[in-house]
Amino acid sequence: MNTSSPDPAPAPPHRLDPAGGCPHAANARLLAQGAVAPVVLPGGVQGMAVLGHDALKEFLAHPDVAKNARHFAALQAGEIADGWPLRTFATVQGMTTADGADHRRLRALMSKAFTARRVEELRPRIVELTGRLLDGLEAAATEDGVVDLRTHFALPLPMGVICELLGVDEAHHDRLHDLSSRIVATNIGPAEVMAANREMVEILGAVVAARTAGPGDDLTSAMIAAREQDGDRFSPHELIGTLMLTVIAGHETTLNLITNAVRALCTHRDQLGLVLSGGASWADVVEETLRWDSPVSYFPFRYPTRDLTLGGTVIPRGTPVLAGYSAAGRDTRAHGPDAARFDITRTGASRHLSLGHGAHYCMGAPLARLESTTALEQLFTRFPALDLAVPESELPRHASFVGNSVRRLPVRLTG
Repeated sequence: MNTSSPDPAPAPPHRLDPAGGCPHAANARLLAQGAVAPVVLPGGVQGMAVLGHDALKEFLAHPDVAKNARHFAALQAGEIADGWPLRTFATVQGMTTADGADHRRLRALMSKAFTARRVEELRPRIVELTGRLLDGLEAAATEDGVVDLRTHFALPLPMGVICELLGVDEAHHDRLHDLSSRIVATNIGPAEVMAANREMVEILGAVVAARTAGPGDDLTSAMIAAREQDGDRFSPHELIGTLMLTVIAGHETTLNLITNAVRALCTHRDQLGLVLSGGASWADVVEETLRWDSPVSYFPFRYPTRDLTLGGTVIPRGTPVLAGYSAAGRDTRAHGPDAARFDITRTGASRHLSLGHGAHYCMGAPLARLESTTALEQLFTRFPALDLAVPESELPRHASFVGNSVRRLPVRLTG
């Protein structure tokens, strides 16, 4: 007679909250169970998330993992509605949904216009725009010196820079941010999802038409020119898709990075004092923020092209998989038992994966780093006593499990 106890039932899949919220407590629970976790996406769609640092690094560069949605089994079976809130991440045409030769072609075309030299040429403009926004902070503050730093500083800096790089008129900036926020949200309905995508395509189509009629020294004009040359080119859909992805990724992530870094420094005054005294650099702050509080929590999607065993867990072929950047950044197996501690002197902080890994490593990483270090240095040099105006626990979180930040950041400029 067998008296041994039966194996415990596996934990039910983690149901991702479409309303977002702080991911770190849930990440810690999931990581305690393993590096890969089954998840339930909005609409009851079954997926997986890769959470452990080492597993994620392997997954992001794995030869049997694809980005093209033709490998998304449920989508190809007609089980994903047109208004599914994450559908754009799967179906938009551009570098983030291309594989192999297509991805290399699109990335090569983009890199011709988005070079390290062009980013460095933006430095004086970024410094100037940062200073102008800081001047405006004091004017926007209430009588007791409180201002929403996210709205008046962390947002307009990267939005202004990426739109200037693309040749997008300032009149479109606010609307494009609003539409971007809706597209990356995970808690909105089908009609709103489709309307946001449709309007963004219309605005970017108008930008392409304007730059076609009157080319300038901007990235959109360069992409149009590349498309019109013999040989490799952007298709019309790829051009619009690439612009959409560049606008969204080019400001949403840096907006979150700056916001999260300011929150971290305000709640870790010893770390702020260290960098202000020269004991650490603003680049150290940026890298530790990327690790400790990644601007992106769960990024959609990749799909195994065969059943794939990762971290001891089988991910079935065609499963939509999320890259768990915020979880990987606090994985104690990679970053030590104090991984949940914000420490800008931490060695190996640059080992984070928050800007990706492998063929799809973020092309905008140098620009994000330049914008963030410039913003933080000028902000805290001008306002060294700047602090949160409300307890951090009261800050409203992103309505998305894709982006990881807060929606507002009220600060008191003079402490």
